[in-house]
Amino acid sequence: MPSMASVQEEIVAEMAGVEGNLEQYGYLVELGRALKVPEESIRQEAHAVPGCQSQVWIRAELGGGRMRIVADSDAMITRGIIALLLRVLDGRTPAEILEGDLFFLDRTGLKTHLSPARGNGLAAMVRRIRSCTEEAVGAPRSASQPARDSVRGSAR
Repeated sequence: MPSMASVQEEIVAEMAGVEGNLEQYGYLVELGRALKVPEESIRQEAHAVPGCQSQVWIRAELGGGRMRIVADSDAMITRGIIALLLRVLDGRTPAEILEGDLFFLDRTGLKTHLSPARGNGLAAMVRRIRSCTEEAVGAPRSASQPARDSVRGSAR
């Protein structure tokens, strides 16, 4: 499996030719359409992600030392964002997910091109994936452990 950094570099390179909000939204819609539709059981309240403009469901489970992430949304742009997150995070070790910097979000301009509501939803999705990862390994954050900003990966 390629490193998390190399996958993000690929995404940055792919998105380098996508200019402007409309083209970027079109690219995300294409990714959303191509995203494999998960089984219907994902669309349950237990997997719902609060804080998203559209409905989003995420389930992340530990298997064989790696996190298996399944996600879906009722909105194509959000499905495209999910596709990018899954490309970077699915199949990673818990440590990679919890400690990794999602630099592609800044370097692609994705965060700046999203509406504030979608940006909040993106942050909520990353928080959900990291929270599920913490639960899977039984390692909730302690009060003395700094929380990582869910999108930038830096300490708050």
